[in-house]
Amino acid sequence: MHFILLSVACSVLVSVLLKLAPRRGWDVAQMVTWNYLAAALLCAWLLQPPPAVLRQPGAPWGTLLVLAAALPILFLVLAASVRHAGIVRTDVAQRLSLLLSLAAAFLFFGETAAPMKLAGLALGLVAVVGILIRPEPQATPDRRGWLLLLAVWAGFAVVDVMLKRLAVSGTPASAALLVAFVLAFAGMAAWQLWRRLRHQVRLDLRHAGAGLLLGLLNFGNIVFYVRAHQALPDSPAVVFATMNIGVVVVGTAVGVLAFGEKTSPLNRVAIALAVVAIAMIALAPRA
Repeated sequence: MHFILLSVACSVLVSVLLKLAPRRGWDVAQMVTWNYLAAALLCAWLLQPPPAVLRQPGAPWGTLLVLAAALPILFLVLAASVRHAGIVRTDVAQRLSLLLSLAAAFLFFGETAAPMKLAGLALGLVAVVGILIRPEPQATPDRRGWLLLLAVWAGFAVVDVMLKRLAVSGTPASAALLVAFVLAFAGMAAWQLWRRLRHQVRLDLRHAGAGLLLGLLNFGNIVFYVRAHQALPDSPAVVFATMNIGVVVVGTAVGVLAFGEKTSPLNRVAIALAVVAIAMIALAPRA
């Protein structure tokens, strides 16, 4: 169980670091760039992936390229959402991306549409609507906030679907992650060079240090989650549910208590519905 707690802590701390970035004057784009260097090095060192499988005919390079492009874009969207919509709503939207992943599993991967999973899916969609509504009434609609939350919701589902496609192809997850991290770093590094030459954006060691810490937390979230599944091989649903519900609960507590984020009664009801929906989907009996 301690692996799950460590994974939850790393996931929430990623949001905390992104929340602190504007206050500390850190350049999020540079942070995300260095994050992928740290993640790639840690992946190569700790997981020791077999890259030879990607040199074989039929290797899923198309899916890998989509994943490598989606990861940094999603990270930048996540940072904007945390900054604009807050940790509470962003973390819940991130975890509720499993609704879209589940729908894709029904449509494309032969998942059985069990009644309990369908009920959890319906309940989760209601929760999404409640979370999108801003806690403070405003004269103008909060289009930017809910667009960012929707982008986080959809973006994590896209990444999950790409990982499922790689799993179906037989590509080891560690090799896929290493390639995706390296390609993401290369793409982001090229963008930072363009920003430097075109807009005279200064490359600073402060941003690099924050980015390496971000990469450590990002990779920690992944590796501790994998270790939790390895430690509890007969209880994948329990690991999945505990991880996602834990992030929702801890993220809500941190956002409200540490950063003073406000939630309306409707938001709080939606968060409770999200927890129930996640539990229903994860703990639904297998067909």
